[in-house]
Amino acid sequence: MEIEKTLEQLGFTKNEIKVYLALNETGTSKVSEISKITNIDRSNCYDSLKTLINKGVVSSLIMRNVNWFQVTAPERLMGYLQEQEFNLKKIIPELKKKHKIKKVEGTVKLFKGKKGIKTVFLDIIKTGKDNYVFGDEGQMIQKMPLFVEQFDRLKKEKKIKTKLILKKRKEHMPTKTEYRYFENISESLATTNIYGNKIAIIVWAEEPEAVIIENEAVAKSYKSYFDILWKHGKN
Repeated sequence: MEIEKTLEQLGFTKNEIKVYLALNETGTSKVSEISKITNIDRSNCYDSLKTLINKGVVSSLIMRNVNWFQVTAPERLMGYLQEQEFNLKKIIPELKKKHKIKKVEGTVKLFKGKKGIKTVFLDIIKTGKDNYVFGDEGQMIQKMPLFVEQFDRLKKEKKIKTKLILKKRKEHMPTKTEYRYFENISESLATTNIYGNKIAIIVWAEEPEAVIIENEAVAKSYKSYFDILWKHGKN
């Protein structure tokens, strides 16, 4: 299943995957044999074989006036992937010229799962602005320990400073991170990040989810509340 899923991500159709894997296991075969193994009719088998030949992962030969087919070495898949990357790089400059994003004041984006949360933190890096946080109780370290190291490294590279408001004092903090704390604050599943003209609110549920609000006025308002808490917090 993992092989099939990977081939599908490379752009292979379901019929192409069946034909490719059948040939990979049987070696050189005629279309009638491939059709029987895969339960795909001859016409569709031929169509899949043609596209696989164009991708360079299947070759054909004629023996006794009959077409036979065989897969190339599995390493050829890497060559196919490199070709796609090369072709993609050629068109990206033109796409970037025509790429237009209409900015709408007050846009809201929703994210779910750990991949979605990574996108939020990478947006903080991309923005390059200092990050002001409250409600952080180490949830990121608990749920995404490997990504924490990457995030801290990227913050150092971009020289992004972080200020945290916590519910209790901590002895060791990452470089470029300051904190203030308040006693007797209730623990929360939500962490709020304020950076540039954005607010990212992350809810650390079993399946974490987040929202990014892009609105300069709202971000300034949140930041003013943060500044008041920062002024009265303990260090």
